[in-house]
Amino acid sequence: MTKRVGKQTIILENKPRIIATTSVVGPKEGEGPLKDYFDVILSDDLNGKDSFEKAESSIMYRAVQETLKKVNLQEKDIHYLIAGDLLNQTAASNFAARDVDIPFIGLYGACSTMSESLGVASMLVNAEYADYAIASTSSHFSSAERQFRFPLEMGSQRTPTAQWTVTGSGAMLLAREGNFPYITYFTVGKIKDYGQTDTSDMGSAMAPAAVDTLKQHFEDTGRKPEDYDLIASGDLGNLGKKITEELLKEYGYDISQNYIDCGDEIFDKERQKVNCGGSGCGCSAVVSCGYIYKNMLKGKYKKVLLVSTGALMSSTTSLQGESIPGIAHAVSIEFGGN
Repeated sequence: MTKRVGKQTIILENKPRIIATTSVVGPKEGEGPLKDYFDVILSDDLNGKDSFEKAESSIMYRAVQETLKKVNLQEKDIHYLIAGDLLNQTAASNFAARDVDIPFIGLYGACSTMSESLGVASMLVNAEYADYAIASTSSHFSSAERQFRFPLEMGSQRTPTAQWTVTGSGAMLLAREGNFPYITYFTVGKIKDYGQTDTSDMGSAMAPAAVDTLKQHFEDTGRKPEDYDLIASGDLGNLGKKITEELLKEYGYDISQNYIDCGDEIFDKERQKVNCGGSGCGCSAVVSCGYIYKNMLKGKYKKVLLVSTGALMSSTTSLQGESIPGIAHAVSIEFGGN
């Protein structure tokens, strides 16, 4: 049986199961509209550490450990940890992995890394290279802000199109068996770059990649938007979400009835003053591990398409005037049947 369909989509015929998830978020995220779905809400975004980078790493470590506790497994039972973040050399993930006794694969897909890590973990479990694998990502407002934008002490004015990097980490544990939500398709995205250079408007830079991946997923699988109970992009924010809807309509796909963006949902944009919404690797991670996964277990959603989106610039390329390459990967998660 072929393990690929169409141009860019992988079939996970053995249906790797997501048997447990954990979402850990910061205080601001814990005050948002999805607060009841998060497993751990920190009272201090430093999490008792002396730097924001150490705090971010400790948040991912906790997400992994809490996930293992839920299913009474130990580190030695897990064959791979696949993780990434926004920091240079994926520092948060590297240092979290240093403290666990699990073989580690580090990934960088910017804010698309949750779908990317989930897809890679699914392939490993599907092909029986692993009995158990964990996919995880993290981000932190303060560590990302000073790496990609300005020193926190400057108190820089934020533009209307700016987004607020989520402080949080999500972890998903995949296994070969069990009555849990499972992965059926993984559509690997292409980089799309239409010349956007404004790092305060990443939604516009990423939207074309989301459109391209969604369009390709529908073409490859023969599915239509209405076949899904929920289509969730990662962190396009309010503006990028609107652009995605409009561009997809030009290709004949109307996703307006069942489409959300994790960055558009995680904060109360008026009360919490986050401009266009949330962003960061942790954004789609905590929303998918919290709100989406828990609602699948309750039966609210039976078919979900998670499309985490990433802006692949670096602080160096931005200073050199380079445009922002966008990427998006889609993972189809289903629950029901076998």
